[in-house]
Amino acid sequence: MAEAADFQGMTPSPARRWLRRTAASLVGLPLLAGLLAQPAGAAAEVASGQSAGVKAEPTGSETVSVAINSFEPPIPSESDTLTITGKLENNSAQTVTDASLALRLGQALGSRTQIDSAAKNGGTVTGAEGLVVGGDEYLQKFKKIAPHGTQDFRLSIPVKELDLDSEGVYQLGVALTGRTESQFNQILGIERTFLPWQPDGADTQTKVSYMWPLISRTHLTAESASDANQTPVFKDEGLIKEIAPGGRLERMVSEGSTLPVTWVIDPDLVASAALMAQPYNVQGPDDTVVAGDEDNQKIARNWLNSLIKAVEDEKVVALPFADPDLASMAHGGGVESLGHLKDATEAAVKTLETLLHIKPNTDFAWPAEGAVDPKIVNTATSAGASNVIARNDSFQETGNLPYTPTAARPIGDGTTAVVADSRLSKAFQGDMTSAEKSTLATQQFLAQSLMINLQDPEKQRSIVVAPQRMPTTAQVMTMATAIRALDSGGWAQSENLITAAKEKPDPGATTEVPSADAYPAALRKQEMPLTGFTEIRAIQSQLNDFKVILTRPERVVVPFGRAIDRALSTSWRGLPEEAHTYRKSVLRYLEDLTGGVALIKKSEAKLSGRSATIPVTVQNNLAQGVENLRVRLTSTKPNRLKINGKNSDEQSVEVAGGHAQSLKFSTTANASGPVDVVAQLVTADGKEYGKAVPFTVKVTEVPATVLAVIAGGFLLLVLAGFRMYQRRKRIVARRAEEQDGGSSEGPDDGTDNGTDDGAGPDEGGPEPEQPSDPTPDTATESTDPSGTGERVDR
Repeated sequence: MAEAADFQGMTPSPARRWLRRTAASLVGLPLLAGLLAQPAGAAAEVASGQSAGVKAEPTGSETVSVAINSFEPPIPSESDTLTITGKLENNSAQTVTDASLALRLGQALGSRTQIDSAAKNGGTVTGAEGLVVGGDEYLQKFKKIAPHGTQDFRLSIPVKELDLDSEGVYQLGVALTGRTESQFNQILGIERTFLPWQPDGADTQTKVSYMWPLISRTHLTAESASDANQTPVFKDEGLIKEIAPGGRLERMVSEGSTLPVTWVIDPDLVASAALMAQPYNVQGPDDTVVAGDEDNQKIARNWLNSLIKAVEDEKVVALPFADPDLASMAHGGGVESLGHLKDATEAAVKTLETLLHIKPNTDFAWPAEGAVDPKIVNTATSAGASNVIARNDSFQETGNLPYTPTAARPIGDGTTAVVADSRLSKAFQGDMTSAEKSTLATQQFLAQSLMINLQDPEKQRSIVVAPQRMPTTAQVMTMATAIRALDSGGWAQSENLITAAKEKPDPGATTEVPSADAYPAALRKQEMPLTGFTEIRAIQSQLNDFKVILTRPERVVVPFGRAIDRALSTSWRGLPEEAHTYRKSVLRYLEDLTGGVALIKKSEAKLSGRSATIPVTVQNNLAQGVENLRVRLTSTKPNRLKINGKNSDEQSVEVAGGHAQSLKFSTTANASGPVDVVAQLVTADGKEYGKAVPFTVKVTEVPATVLAVIAGGFLLLVLAGFRMYQRRKRIVARRAEEQDGGSSEGPDDGTDNGTDDGAGPDEGGPEPEQPSDPTPDTATESTDPSGTGERVDR
């Protein structure tokens, strides 16, 4: 952004300024001459070393590294004593002798750009190192520093000894002067930092809104147990490391509870912690699932309770659930993304109201790195957000304003771009694990904030700071130190983000949204590829088909809806393989669930006769029942086999969880032979569900000649029986006549003197077996299996 190179009201008196500049020049010239007038031998040695590929011996201000590890107080007053501690390290193979360490005060800097330049050149001699402040009593002397040796230092000096003039940002250096065997007395090492000076406080203070983001990566899988509580499954225990004492998120909550900040929360993080506060499972090796540690449940509960207390009565901005990547959705997501964004926003409100007992603000959208273009703005506001958090390295000023303007900018259609200051927002993105880098970053942050106020001391402005989404523990602690120092300074006052978005904008500030061509190429490379959105559409399509058959669809729709939100998260930027793996795992798990409702496979069936029934069984392995589902049975050769007199027929089916249900279809055979039949589940609207189950039905007819033989045999049996009956009747009658005639005839010899054809057995004897007795007819049932637990009934 454009800014003034200089401004009025902050320079020393002309006489003192002339004296200081003259003295600085006189001091700098001999030092610069000393650097140029290196001994010929040393120069030759350096040259030969470079030509031989050997690292050159450090010389000049690179001989000794100076690290400033603390600067107290960060914003001193005239009555304070400034104390700077740190470490010296001799980088050379020569002993440093006759060394002394002193503070050097440079001139007041005139612009934010000069601060940037001074920070870039912090460890080099530029000829503007400034004057040594105080007398010998404020120096720290070192008789010698061994080769590659280190020495701690501590410099303390009353602020009044610095002889500071008017308010401003002063460059302050810690410089070591000394000699080595090859170098005469000169500056052997230096480190610069900034001293913000506002002795009386500003008449008009700058309003500063500091966003405090509570965001993490996705830790949950889409999977959950089938029990009543739907016990969640975490992919690892990574969340515990962040919320445990000393962890990144634990520090965010602990420090944030004492800072004047605006909480910006991803509800997915809160929901994940709440799930971990109860019994949970964790993915183990080889896709196994094990129970989570009970001690971790206590850690999660403690963190959640601390967060509830921290945000009580505070302004909280809720991001859409899982912090979706607005730029990716705008550039490749299509219309479907807008629906996901709306659902994620609604879920955000419900989550924080339920778990944190607050009513969050959902009027803000936050694209990655604050980079915007027209499509991103349209997508960001599609779910109802009226404010888009941008950053001024994307939303750059074009009006040549001599100051940093207020963050709020109207950009049309009732939408406000809240343009965060890039310098302040990115101040702590580096490695803050070392005390040196943390201290320098804090002082530079304070210097930049004071310079904003000094650009136009009479004009109050509202500035927004949007730091990195997931700061490390060291970055959190550094930010907290800087915010506390800024809050105690005399030029800034805290303001919440919601109020900042309503501030009156500067008339000359840019309100034109950057074009699509201006969107940073590096950020575009991090966006989700089109294949990612294809995978998400596949998940949504399968979920839509699945939910219509469930008796309790919310047990599936809600967790998979949130899984889709997580698949769209900004946290996947820079992790394309991990993002792809997550999306595939969600789809695979959903496919496993939908496959729990299926037709049982059937083997070949045989039908004897012209009509019979065919059973088809539906198995439900889910924990809940299914409904709104039909079974369709289709004959591929209706000229041979019809289903209920048609080519195909359907029947409704409802199956309780963990049960199976069989349906019977009536069939009519018109001709013998094999017929391929297809069973298919369909939803109530006729959409196919799951895989079809094909099987073969063999139709066999009974031949007419066989029927004739059977009929003839039956007739012979009837005639033989009738003949036996008549014969027995005659025998009985003859015996009766013989008994009535007395003994005129001899005893019965058991012979039949009659004229009947053949002889029968005696009355009391056994009935002879007839060779024409029929055997049972079992051909009407198939002897081949028709499937597990199934049979074909006539």
